[in-house]
Amino acid sequence: MKKILYIILLFTPGFAAFASIRPVTNIDKLSVHPKTKYDKIKKRDTATFAAGCFWCTEEQFKQLRGVESVVSGYTGGHVKNPTYEEVCTGTTGHAEASNIIYDPAQISYDELLAAFFTMHDPTQLNRQGNDVGTQYRSAIFFHNATQKEKAVYYIDKLNKVKAYKNKIVTEVVPFTVFYKAENYHQDFYNKNPEQPYCKYVIQPELEKFRKVFKDKLK
Repeated sequence: MKKILYIILLFTPGFAAFASIRPVTNIDKLSVHPKTKYDKIKKRDTATFAAGCFWCTEEQFKQLRGVESVVSGYTGGHVKNPTYEEVCTGTTGHAEASNIIYDPAQISYDELLAAFFTMHDPTQLNRQGNDVGTQYRSAIFFHNATQKEKAVYYIDKLNKVKAYKNKIVTEVVPFTVFYKAENYHQDFYNKNPEQPYCKYVIQPELEKFRKVFKDKLK
């Protein structure tokens, strides 16, 4: 099972900052990105992240207040309309990813980044635990210059304070095209609660995630 470093946000009106809940760490507080604020004008925005198996990441993102929908799919590759079987070969270049529609008035992109860095180990290259392959890589697919700037900013901050034992290997790359995964992948956890992967892998991760973000849950 992957080792997770829990990073939470210190929520203050309109702003967010990272802090660790590890007993021993020097990441008690990170300065917030200067452009961070809740956007009261923009109604909806999109964020796209890859953090290992999308069955797990989809369910975690769905817990957060302000997240309106999460779609599991494939992005970052060179094959059009890939199937799950093709992506699993690791030859299409795609990553399993979550495409998130959210309300910036309720949750900031910074907070989504905090969730992203909490739900997986961003120091593992092309894998998450027992899931191995480029399709399980850690990646942030930015939709605009501000998202790119914030992703790079926080990665730099986390590396500087040595929040993880190893250096973060998360890719920060432009969003191009997102292919929705097959229907049976959507809302997989809720549809298959007794499936072994859901019961013994996703459920424990979800419980930990909910404890960290207890003040931001729906």
